[in-house]
Amino acid sequence: MEIVVPVGVNAHTVRDFVQRFTPWIDRKVAAMQCFAAPSEPVPATVEFALTQEKFAVDWRREPKRGLEQTLDCIVVRAPDERGARALLQGWLKRAAYERLAPRLLQLADDLNYSVARVSIRCQRTRWGSCSTRGTVSLNCSLLFLTLEVVRYLFVHELAHTKHMNHSANFWRLVEQIEPDYRRLDRDLLAGWRTVPGWVFKT
Repeated sequence: MEIVVPVGVNAHTVRDFVQRFTPWIDRKVAAMQCFAAPSEPVPATVEFALTQEKFAVDWRREPKRGLEQTLDCIVVRAPDERGARALLQGWLKRAAYERLAPRLLQLADDLNYSVARVSIRCQRTRWGSCSTRGTVSLNCSLLFLTLEVVRYLFVHELAHTKHMNHSANFWRLVEQIEPDYRRLDRDLLAGWRTVPGWVFKT
């Protein structure tokens, strides 16, 4: 990325501009990567880096749709790939809520932060968000990231309960909670590469 700065603009102004607009730039880059990614068929396995879980996927081409999960196997019944992926995507969102929401709420409690509600979404360009009403939305694809990166995303969104922006005060708060946030933020951005194509394919 190249930034062209007009003559006379001081370094502090440039740093402030980059800090404020980095999330927007990151989202646009991630969006291009996602749309450029090739589609994938129904997977044979699903692995969650967050919890070190691995599930075999048994897709059965049957007219009656349904999904059942045993300890380490997901049985998907659907007549075509699109239907099978849709069932897996629904399962992924439920699995994400079960694994992400308790961790986020526990961290909020540990840090004495308030979260009104946790919701799970499946977005192509945003890992999480925080509303002015205290609702934290998390991307189901966080399941494919490591625990330390997911924790950083939690810290990022919890900091938004205090600062609804990406100001210098926001980043100072993030750094107080997670001093290594710069590296983790880079790892979070790179995390889109670990998300399987079937998660977003319709």
